[in-house]
Amino acid sequence: MFFKVFVKNCTLLYYQHEGKFAKLRKYSPVFTGAVAFLSSKSKSNIDTDEFMALPITPLDKLSSSPNDMKSKMELMILRVQKDFCRALEAEEDCNKFIVDRWERKEGGGGVTCVLQDGKVFEKAGVNISVVSGNLPPGAVAQMRSRGKKLENGDLPFFAAGISAVIHPVNPMVPTIHFNYRYFEVKSGDEVQWWFGGGTDLTPYYLNRADAVHFHQTLKTTCDRHDKSYYPRFKKWCDDYFNIPHRGERRGVGGIFFDDLDEPSQEQCFEFVRDCARAVIPSYIPLVQRHKIASYSKIEREWQLLRRGRYVEFNLIYDRGTKFGLYTPGARYESILMSLPLTARWEYMHEPKENSPEGALLEVLRNPKDWVV
Repeated sequence: MFFKVFVKNCTLLYYQHEGKFAKLRKYSPVFTGAVAFLSSKSKSNIDTDEFMALPITPLDKLSSSPNDMKSKMELMILRVQKDFCRALEAEEDCNKFIVDRWERKEGGGGVTCVLQDGKVFEKAGVNISVVSGNLPPGAVAQMRSRGKKLENGDLPFFAAGISAVIHPVNPMVPTIHFNYRYFEVKSGDEVQWWFGGGTDLTPYYLNRADAVHFHQTLKTTCDRHDKSYYPRFKKWCDDYFNIPHRGERRGVGGIFFDDLDEPSQEQCFEFVRDCARAVIPSYIPLVQRHKIASYSKIEREWQLLRRGRYVEFNLIYDRGTKFGLYTPGARYESILMSLPLTARWEYMHEPKENSPEGALLEVLRNPKDWVV
């Protein structure tokens, strides 16, 4: 296994040297990590073929602490990242993700996977990050506003998460976003931890069967853990992905939660893991159903207008974007990966009454329950 990693990354470096694939410069950190690992002569039972790139934390450290939640979360998000990327690539047939493994001098790093200008996906980004350091003042203020009791002074933190946003070519295919994360903060002698995340759907044209399938998949997953989760987290999602200055939700919702720290750390982890694994069955059937549907210039322009709303929410209101931008050593390319390649704004645009565009807007202004 380790020999395969070494050979794969040597091959990438060779092509980079030959100048055949300029984009492969992005892979040089993976090569460096592979060589460093092999030279350490440490043994690991972790199968790196399950990942898009080597983990951020050294393999020997991950192997030596398999029950540490930091290790469990990092390995889980790496596996989910590869599973989702491969599922998306299967719909594209030939287009593949560019893999960019990066490091942060303040501590940690990430793996950003991006597919652009595909036949099915105009832009697809699937990012994992595993970072540590001291919380910046902006992040501390944000956490205190949510009720976190944090002391003054340096506050060491650890955060690991996966985030993905998929912008399709066809307006009949909805956009999906998901994010699942784990946080630790040391305040005095106390280590506070919590999980957060969610999955939400942003269609351009309302398809009730799609919305029902998506929500039912999430509800089934939630119900396996706690039957109160879906109704609580569905409402939270509707409230969170709100664009107040427009009076609209970003999409038809899903689930969203934060500061989850009960009933136990292990049970919270299992719930988050299952939610992350539910992304593929909730979304890929919708892609397969609509990716070859016909559409017109009018429908494409409406898609671009709705993407404009997506950009407005992400840059003005999204808490994850703000945290990333507040963090020292932030990697802006990865943070802004959620933005589409193209979007559109028209002055005072309003869809016609009784139109398909108007039907979507009605649901965005008045969220509804899709499953019971």
